[in-house]
Amino acid sequence: MTTARRLTDSHGRVIHDLRVSITDRCNYKCVYCRSGEGDEHYSELSIGDYIRLIGQFVHLGITKVRLTGGEPLLRRGLVEMVQELARMRTVDGDPLDLAITTNGHLLASLAAPLKAAGLHRVTVSMDAVDAAVFEKITRVPGSFKTVLAGVRAAREAGLKPIKINCVLLRGFNEDQIEGFARFAREEDVVVRFIEFMPLEEGRLWSPEIVVPLTEVVEQLERVLPLVALPARDAGETARRYTFADGVGEIGIIAPVSQAFCGACSRVRLTSDGKIRTCLFSQTEHDLHGQLRAFPVAAGPLDQETIDAENEQLRAFIWRTIQKKEARHHIGEPGFLKPSRSMVHIGG
Repeated sequence: MTTARRLTDSHGRVIHDLRVSITDRCNYKCVYCRSGEGDEHYSELSIGDYIRLIGQFVHLGITKVRLTGGEPLLRRGLVEMVQELARMRTVDGDPLDLAITTNGHLLASLAAPLKAAGLHRVTVSMDAVDAAVFEKITRVPGSFKTVLAGVRAAREAGLKPIKINCVLLRGFNEDQIEGFARFAREEDVVVRFIEFMPLEEGRLWSPEIVVPLTEVVEQLERVLPLVALPARDAGETARRYTFADGVGEIGIIAPVSQAFCGACSRVRLTSDGKIRTCLFSQTEHDLHGQLRAFPVAAGPLDQETIDAENEQLRAFIWRTIQKKEARHHIGEPGFLKPSRSMVHIGG
């Protein structure tokens, strides 16, 4: 297997985007995500193991790595991990595109160190711009003020464009849409609305809860008319818009009402080292188990042995990607939710 061979699935899609959960722990208990009682946790790998496994994906053509959780800023050694990833080069010799998705609670103090370590961009999960509603969702007093400070610190550090992800649930926070439109314009961030998917711990999903793209657009245009923006690439998940005066950007990610599976370029690695080829996969593939299965050496490994082991890991990744699903089946008869909720899979 050579570096010229791009990671491609059996449907002809080139896989270039890796999402890596480095913990499923979180300092929030968002009402649609976690029950807050008796949460199950999966094991976490050492930073060194994450680095080694990510390196095999990069060898196969991955160009974008996004660190997720849980809440990745809780992970000790995160800044050093970003430094290591920033030293990697794609098969074309370019630096990796490095990003983090975070709830923003610890971002105020970490934004500058992460930028200095080599992080390029940050996405902050925020489901309301009204402080009282936000704190009701997170179940953490004072959380809105803390996250807003984190967003502003990230902007000051140069982690741009800053994206704000808002998961919309009918009867829950769809009244925040117009407020988010003003927030995008005032805070110089890209706000992205995401249709609620059946990935929650409480298993409360139903089609009626989903706020579809058309309704989001209708509400946004109460602020100012929207102008559609062109997609940056075929695998882009968000429909992009700006306002008529060119100030502010909005994205709408509609995996339920307007699925984009045909151009999917993503694969995920869970915090315990399992490959998930789709958010809604029913099967996981134990990449870290392959690493653990290598014979334990009495001393440092020679380069030839390391190369041979890495070749086995890459072969496992390649075989796994051939099993990537053509699409999800949300809302169809017989649809099964994945065995893990979103907090355990990674964003």
